[in-house]
Amino acid sequence: MSPTISLKDSSRQRRTGSYQHPLEVMKSDSPPLDLYEGGHPETVGGDDREALLQEPSSRPTRTPRGYRAELGSILLLLFLYVLQGIPLGLAGSIPLILQSKNVSYTDQAFFSFVFWPFSLKLLWAPMVDAVYFKSFGRRKSWLVPTQYVLGLFMMYLSKQVDSLLGEVEGKSPDVVALTVTFFLFEFLAATQDIAVDGWALTMLSRENVGYASTCNSVGQTAGYFLGNVLFLALESASFCNKYLRFEPQPRGIVTLSDFLFFWGAIFLITTTLVALLKKENKEVSLSREETKGITDTYKLLFSIIRMPAVLTFCVLVLTAKIGFSAADAVTGLKLVEEGVPKEHLALLAVPMVPLQIILPLIISKYTAGPQPLNTFYKAMPFRLLLGLEFAFLVWWTPRVKYEGGFPIYYYFILLLSYALHQITLYSMYVAVMAFNAKVSDPLIGGTYMTLLNTVSNLGGNWPATVALWLVDPLTVKECVGVQGHDCGTAAAAELCTKEGGSCVITLDGYYVESITCVVLGFAWWLFLGPKFKKLQDERPSSWKCRRTS
Repeated sequence: MSPTISLKDSSRQRRTGSYQHPLEVMKSDSPPLDLYEGGHPETVGGDDREALLQEPSSRPTRTPRGYRAELGSILLLLFLYVLQGIPLGLAGSIPLILQSKNVSYTDQAFFSFVFWPFSLKLLWAPMVDAVYFKSFGRRKSWLVPTQYVLGLFMMYLSKQVDSLLGEVEGKSPDVVALTVTFFLFEFLAATQDIAVDGWALTMLSRENVGYASTCNSVGQTAGYFLGNVLFLALESASFCNKYLRFEPQPRGIVTLSDFLFFWGAIFLITTTLVALLKKENKEVSLSREETKGITDTYKLLFSIIRMPAVLTFCVLVLTAKIGFSAADAVTGLKLVEEGVPKEHLALLAVPMVPLQIILPLIISKYTAGPQPLNTFYKAMPFRLLLGLEFAFLVWWTPRVKYEGGFPIYYYFILLLSYALHQITLYSMYVAVMAFNAKVSDPLIGGTYMTLLNTVSNLGGNWPATVALWLVDPLTVKECVGVQGHDCGTAAAAELCTKEGGSCVITLDGYYVESITCVVLGFAWWLFLGPKFKKLQDERPSSWKCRRTS
């Protein structure tokens, strides 16, 4: 139920690599997460000019490193992913604030472009991978300045956001300015994501690299919780007056301006500590990630996209989430429209935090093997059926509402629905990211992983934007109380109101979308789902980067 009570697997939701279960040694048949030096190239199709990653003639033996030996690096990765979740959570809270101000779904669709940088970061990922200061560190060259800019940007935005949201008396929300501002905000967060994903491949040893996926899932969930759930609760005057204060006050404990300024300061302080105290892994040979430069990186990127296995994956994953778009993108906003307080929706995520932390650990036991996409396929029909259940919840909401709010059993049913949704969401999310990590070739560092992950994100973002945009056109309204008027357009609806009538919804576009999306989703599951699973049977060489020697 997005965008409030569901982690963006946009994103959110988005971007993590579940290499395998963190407690197991890497022992699958998938290609290793490093490049070997020396040895003889494995040729493809008899052409010895075009070689895959070089196999070693002899592998040096060394003592395996336990996770305790790299605990500091694991905790650093966890913290960096927490920071990454803060901008995502804050951006996810804005649609709910806008919905409480009665903006149109067309405006909501426009603001949803804010979440697209994580699906477009492939455009500048090769530059992040190839341009750096060797003396400072390949990943720190981008991580440190990006987080400094993020911190300064948050401090500046803290002075402007009240005006943009229409908090100033007599003003309405400036959706265009908000979209541009938060788009830049998410662009910076996406750049930080590229650097951290690439650093994760080399910060930890092969024995412990599985912990990177855990840090990613847990860290982003925690960061999203802080930036979304905690903020919405503390920003709500009714919540604070009811649970946290002895004397009621007109505002919450914090404002968005306060929250932005605080986290801006945290970004600046912690980035300084990382810049001064954390060194990049000197044991990793430069040849493991080195490329010939930006041009070479883009050529490699295009060669990856042209590979049949990767191209098939992209087409299928871009269409796989159409069936969930109405449920994920519109349901949360519809509940707010029907009177459910946005802070109550946010608080429903609190009991889900342990579940969101535990789920990746449990699911990774089933996705660590050679066929992680089986979990994706099995979970998909249950998530589609939950889309219909969400539509029923929206229909049922005004019927159980009373003057004091909603009964306890209503929130219990909402919480149960959310928990089931999270189980199916994480099952599919971890499965795809485990598959991405299994087939990813780190020849160009984080760019290969970024390609697969961002295509997965785009597969969730574009249907969500379309779903939001179609709600208003699919909704049928009629003018009640005045003869000869309709509510087909905004101008006609305004004229109806001026004449003393009111626009009443006779067919809500959300329900039309919900049924249509579920039908399309089951069609994908029946006809394209088996082809998606078949990608697991491709030879490892189908996913390896080729480059001309």
